[in-house]
Amino acid sequence: TMKVIIVGGVAGGASCAARLRRLDEQAEIVMVERGPYISYANCGLPYHVGGVIEKESSLLVASPEMFRGFFAVEVRTGCEAVKISPDSKTLELRDVASGKVTTESYDKLVLSPGAAPIRPPLPGIDLPGIFSVRTVPDARSMREWLDREEKADRSGLDNYTGFQTVTQPRRAVVVGGGFIGLEMVENLVHRGLEVTLIEKLNQVMPPLDPEMARLVERYLIKHGVRLELNDGVAGFQPSADGSLDVLTSSGKSHPADIVILAIGVRPETALAKMAGIEIGQRGGIRVDEQMRTSNPDIFAVGDAVEVKDVVTGQWSLVALAGPANRQGRIAADVIAGRDSRYRGTQGTSIIGLFGGAAAWTGVSEKTLRRLGETDYEKIYLYPNSHAGYYPGAKYLALKIIFRKSDGQLLGAQAVGQDGVDK
Repeated sequence: TMKVIIVGGVAGGASCAARLRRLDEQAEIVMVERGPYISYANCGLPYHVGGVIEKESSLLVASPEMFRGFFAVEVRTGCEAVKISPDSKTLELRDVASGKVTTESYDKLVLSPGAAPIRPPLPGIDLPGIFSVRTVPDARSMREWLDREEKADRSGLDNYTGFQTVTQPRRAVVVGGGFIGLEMVENLVHRGLEVTLIEKLNQVMPPLDPEMARLVERYLIKHGVRLELNDGVAGFQPSADGSLDVLTSSGKSHPADIVILAIGVRPETALAKMAGIEIGQRGGIRVDEQMRTSNPDIFAVGDAVEVKDVVTGQWSLVALAGPANRQGRIAADVIAGRDSRYRGTQGTSIIGLFGGAAAWTGVSEKTLRRLGETDYEKIYLYPNSHAGYYPGAKYLALKIIFRKSDGQLLGAQAVGQDGVDK
């Protein structure tokens, strides 16, 4: 029988394991995960911090017991893959708790290590109160930090006079205006914090074109968010009252009781590099359309791999669950002998914000310009979100980009308070 080891769970690894078992009842499947949870909804983490998703257990999609029972997949959590020896087709695994190293052989290996939040070596970056968002334990430590702050506010003198109960609202600084940044902003506002968003670029939500991002920015400001665009973070300092000061490149200082770093992710490629596997120019693991790496017995899926952009044909890094799930299933198909192919990533995404939403698919005008592409035309539409005679319709802002010569759709962006998901 064939033995397949999958390194990393969550979207790519877990869907690969489940699909492979459906296609092959005999194969021995082992899934190893460095963290405590094999399959969790990382898209839900900001909402757990904000209290929208109350129970941590709601984030856990599938337990090791379920994988064992349903799929006969052996799951080892708290187990880190430390070294691949492609010649002998073995993998060294380290038990995180005890440090004990064991060696497992494999016939096929699937790498699904994901991408780690970027933490630049800024002064003060390791001070308490500065968090990244990637795992369930990350969300737990943020919640504990915020709950601690809330409890501290209710003790002491505040109980005595009405005047003193109006304490300083707690302040949060979010660094980075992408997906996670904006979702954290919304959730911290939801928790009653005063939120400042610092973004190095001249707009939030980098996949959007600037004029569409302006609509999102206005909406954020309307909901009480302080925006600091065109400004990067230079460092962090502890302040006298036990909170933090976030220093920016332009020389400003923003006080904060909690800081969220959301300045992007970097593919985890250390394991692949050690095994001599080819890494692409964008820094992700290079795979073919069957998710095979430069080593024919090793596959890779998810945020760690480079994908071909459907529209431009360029290699890109797209950290989304949808593509990771599909890639996991395709790798499983190929291992089981099917001729499945991944046709590239279109990058369709949506983000909800204060009841509204922004969404996009395909390429932006910015990207086309950067590639020196001139054969395109754009059109802006402002339709109602549903038929005008039915009450409650809201304007939708739509931008559509198409090729001038043959009319092919290249990309679309939508921003509005209703109907964006449609």
